[in-house]
Amino acid sequence: MKVTTKSIDKANLMVNASFSKEEIDARVDKLAVQAGKQMKVDGFRKGKVPVGVVKKLHGEQLTQDAEGELTREALDQALIGAKVDKADILGDPMFKKYDKTDAGVEANIQVCLRPTVELGEYQKSVPSFEYPDATDEELEKRIDDLSKKTAALESIKRKRALKKDDTAVFDFEGFLDGEPFEGGKADDFELEIGSGQFIPGFEEQMIGMKPEDEKKIKITFPEDYQAENLKGKETEFAIKLKDIKVKAEVEINDEMAQKVTGKADATVEDLKSSTVDQIVNEKISKLYNDELKPKLLETLVEKYNFDLPENIVEQEIDNLVNGKAQAMKPEEVKEIQSDSKKLETLREETREDAVNSVKATFIVDAMARAEKVSVDDQEVYQALYYEALMAGQKPEEVVEHYKKNNLIPAIKMGMIEDKLFGKLLGLDKKLK
Repeated sequence: MKVTTKSIDKANLMVNASFSKEEIDARVDKLAVQAGKQMKVDGFRKGKVPVGVVKKLHGEQLTQDAEGELTREALDQALIGAKVDKADILGDPMFKKYDKTDAGVEANIQVCLRPTVELGEYQKSVPSFEYPDATDEELEKRIDDLSKKTAALESIKRKRALKKDDTAVFDFEGFLDGEPFEGGKADDFELEIGSGQFIPGFEEQMIGMKPEDEKKIKITFPEDYQAENLKGKETEFAIKLKDIKVKAEVEINDEMAQKVTGKADATVEDLKSSTVDQIVNEKISKLYNDELKPKLLETLVEKYNFDLPENIVEQEIDNLVNGKAQAMKPEEVKEIQSDSKKLETLREETREDAVNSVKATFIVDAMARAEKVSVDDQEVYQALYYEALMAGQKPEEVVEHYKKNNLIPAIKMGMIEDKLFGKLLGLDKKLK
C-alpha cells in the first residue's frame, strides 16, 4: 500500500492511496477465512467452510469489503502522518478518483477539516447604536388598544349605518349555482367589520347597511380555498343585519390594569411600566433583526479570511439551490434538471452567498467558544414548543419534524448566534 498526502489548503487535505491486486486478494482470503468460521453451508460443518467455497459464494462482496478496509486503513495512515485530529474532520471524505484496474486500485480522497479562525480583537467589529425608548404617544396608544380589548360590546343606541370597526350581528346563507352549500349558513353571527375574518369582499359589501336591512352580495372564493367545491367559485350570500355593536368606553384604572395583566394587585403604573418594556423590546428586536445583526455579520465576513472546507460549501450551495427551486415554476425546475449547464450556472450564482454563509457560521462558532456562549438541546426544544403553541400547532409533531429532518443543529446555531450577538451588543443586559 502506498499513501501520500497533499495539503490543498488549511481546510482541505488530499490523500492519494494505492494498493495492488495482490494486497486485495490477500485481504479477500483473510475475510473469507473469517467468514468461513461463521457460515453454515450444506455439506460442510458450521465453521469449517473452505475458503474457496466462501469466495465462490460471496466473492464480489468480499472484494468490496477488502477494498473498503484497505481504503479506511490508508485514510487512517494518512491522517496520522498529517497529524490530523479526527475530531477536526467535517463530513465524510470525498472520493475525487477511484480507479480499479487489473493491477489494483488508485484513489484520490479529499478530507475536509475544521478551519482555524484567528479572531484577534473581534469586539471592535461590534456596531454602536442608540438604545430605543417608548414615546408618550406610543404608550398612550398601546394602553388605549389594550383597554379596547377588555371592553364589552354594546348595541348602538341610535340607528345608523354599519361602518369599519363596528361589530355586525347578522344572519347569512350562501348559495352556489342557486343552491345552498354546506357550511354557508349562520344565525346571529358576530363579525368585526374590517377584521378580514371573512372572504375578501364580504365585509366591505356590508358597510352601509342598517339594522333590519337585507342584502344580497356576490363573493368569489379564492383559488386556494380549503373546500374543493368552492375554490375559485362565484357565490351569492343573502344577509340580514340585525344589530350593530361597538366597544364600550373603558376607564383607564387599576381594575382595567388587572384585567389586562391578569394580576389581582396590578395598578395602572404597573401596566404602564410593563407596556413600556414591551414597546422597547419590540423596537430592539426590530433594530437587531433589521440593522444590527446584518451589519455585524457583514462586518465579520469582510474582516476575516480563512480557508473553508469544500464539502460544507457545496452542501450550502445545495441548500440555496433547493431553496430557489421551491420558488420556481415546475417547468423551470424540469428545464434546469435536464440541462447540466443551467444547473451549474445556478450553482455558481449562489456560490458567493454560500461561501459567506459558511464563513459566518465558523466565525460565530469561534466567537461563541471565546465568549463561552452555548445552547443545549433542551433550550432548542423549548423554543420550538413555544413557537408551535403560538402557531396553533402540536409541539410534539413540530419537534419530531425537526429531529427527523436533521434541522436541530441549524436551529441551535441560529440561537447561539442570537445569544452571542445579544451579549456583544449588550442587549442581554438591557432586555427585560
